[in-house]
Amino acid sequence: MNQAADELTATRIVSRVAASVVGGWAFTWGFVSVVITGLVALGQPYHEASTAAMLLAFIVFLVALCWAIAAASLARVWATLAGGAALMTGAAWLLQRSLI
Repeated sequence: MNQAADELTATRIVSRVAASVVGGWAFTWGFVSVVITGLVALGQPYHEASTAAMLLAFIVFLVALCWAIAAASLARVWATLAGGAALMTGAAWLLQRSLI
């Protein structure tokens, strides 16, 4: 392989790893925020809702990380993880504003 192909491959690998770690973290953060807010809105005490969401967060992050590595389209990975994170965080923010 030539040097340009090596650089392109390295760029794709770095982008895939960044998508899986950073995107997975953001997606998981959005998930945790919407679960905590939703459970509190349903009457669950905050600390119990937080514990439940954090326990589920390990599974969500693992699934997001594995999917981001295995998915065929890097653009779809970024769009799904970033879009999901933004939508869930926005939904949690709106729900929280209605509770306060």
